[in-house]
Amino acid sequence: MKSRSPLVNRIAIVVCAVVLTSIVSMATTLAVSKSIEGNATAINLAGALRMGAFRLLSHVASPGEGEASKNSIQSLTSRYELGLNDRNIVRSIPAAEDHPLAKQYQTIRSYWEQTLRPGLEAHPQGAPVSAEMLLATETYVSSVNQLVSMLERRTEARIGLLHLIQIISLAFSILIIVALFVDLRNRVLKPLRKLVNIAGAVGEQDFTQKANMKGSDELAQLGSAFDQMSSELALTYYELEERARSKTDELEKSHAALQLLHTASRNLFANHDLCSGAVPMLQELEQLLDIGPIRLYLHDKEAAEPVQVVTTASTDRPFYCRDHHCNACLVTPEIYDELPIEDNDGRRLLLPIRTPGKLLGTLEVWYPVETGLSDTARRLLETLSDQLATAIFLERQINEEQQLTLAEERTVIARELHDSLAQSLSYLKMQVARMRRLNIEGDQKNAHEAILDELSTGLNSAYRQLRELLATFRLKLDTPDLLTALRKTIEEFSTRLGKPVGLNYNLPPQALSPNEEIHTLQIVREGLANAVKHADATEVSVDILFESPQVKAKIRDNGKGLPEDGQPVNHYGLIIMQDRARTLGGQVVVQNHGSGGVEVILTFVPKSRHLIPTEAPSA
Repeated sequence: MKSRSPLVNRIAIVVCAVVLTSIVSMATTLAVSKSIEGNATAINLAGALRMGAFRLLSHVASPGEGEASKNSIQSLTSRYELGLNDRNIVRSIPAAEDHPLAKQYQTIRSYWEQTLRPGLEAHPQGAPVSAEMLLATETYVSSVNQLVSMLERRTEARIGLLHLIQIISLAFSILIIVALFVDLRNRVLKPLRKLVNIAGAVGEQDFTQKANMKGSDELAQLGSAFDQMSSELALTYYELEERARSKTDELEKSHAALQLLHTASRNLFANHDLCSGAVPMLQELEQLLDIGPIRLYLHDKEAAEPVQVVTTASTDRPFYCRDHHCNACLVTPEIYDELPIEDNDGRRLLLPIRTPGKLLGTLEVWYPVETGLSDTARRLLETLSDQLATAIFLERQINEEQQLTLAEERTVIARELHDSLAQSLSYLKMQVARMRRLNIEGDQKNAHEAILDELSTGLNSAYRQLRELLATFRLKLDTPDLLTALRKTIEEFSTRLGKPVGLNYNLPPQALSPNEEIHTLQIVREGLANAVKHADATEVSVDILFESPQVKAKIRDNGKGLPEDGQPVNHYGLIIMQDRARTLGGQVVVQNHGSGGVEVILTFVPKSRHLIPTEAPSA
């Protein structure tokens, strides 16, 4: 059931107030009138008691005859006492014993019963009235006078209260009526005139006038309806025009986004650097769609968390950055704090980067809460995620094919080296051994032995290098990345050393190309081989660190260190390591460590700008 409207409620409130005022006035008047009922009779009876007391006193002073006169006195006092206890007087006396009027009445009765009546009855008939008797009568009459005065004041006070209640009721009724007229004028008559004027203006096609009524009653609701109607009529044409303009802008934005996606598609497939190829395109898309920042995460089968490979806004240079001259994704902290991220009233859209049957990564898109993300923008981002998935998948396939081709080529080289150069070196070693068994006497013996020692040393070094190279080729055939190859190398040299070799590895995923991995692994193996063979070390550690943009490989032992002239014993290995470092565009340093032992440090900047990871490192 619906409640009554505010206008009806106000009228009902006014009527109820008038009725309630009348009821209260009548009820209070009735109660006051009831309280003073019989007070006049009680005042008259109380006044008669004064005359009756003097009459009794004169009667006992008049001569009489014996017993008859005594009975007459008793009869008069009994009749007087009935008048004192008359119900009209008793009814006008308050029931509360502590009331002054009740106390005064009780005092009169007590004085009558204990003093005046016994004195009158005991007074000899016809004897002169004594001064004490006269004083007792006057005292009694004075008390009665006081009772009469108190009854009169109480009655007058009740009558005054009755007048005050009537005046208040009259004033309240007048105020209610005045308030009713004022309310009707302000809330009914004026709004009605305003609505009539608006209706006339609407009839003349003038929609500028507004009622602007406040409140919740029927007229205010009607005024709001009039305002809404005129506003809708006035804005209909402009809304249609704005919708057409908005649709045109949306179509232009979609066209620009499609062109951007087309250009981005070509750049992604032509550029092997995902960061430099995607960041400019994503930033243009952010400006076009009013979104951002955008981050790209690629999933890895061995890593628990996705790896971030692209971001359009960052206050610090990302760890995967290869070009420290590029500041495309770097923004100031003030700009970053205004972007719609999680801590700045932003919402996030996660789009999967997937190919059929395989999830490659996730595209994270932030956008403002107040503007939201339109369906058109969402579809464009979904198209972008499909293009990224295709580019990443094809790039991974190309990378795997390159690695497979390189592995096959190295297999062929290893087989050719084993079948040709290894056999030739073995043959030369056997010939040197035969020459040592020849008995050469005379002055040429010492020269002959020196030549044989030098040939033996050279052959052994060449044979050892060949074995290391063959081991590297074969190791790479069975390992998918540098970390796995390093682990197998560490296991191998830990067995040869008799103690575990430490490994600390923190390179980002796919930081090095296959060629850079080969040279880095070979230099590490050469350093470990020197530590095992020549250093007499008890502790050896390998650190492969990424100090953006450089890669640093450090092999350290606690052995006997380099000779005083600084020339390592195995100078052939040092020359090969330096050649490999130059191939990488870096340098290798072999030096004694301050706390003892030798330290081999390789530093270079990776030339590969391939950023699509296939596996995450874990040492």
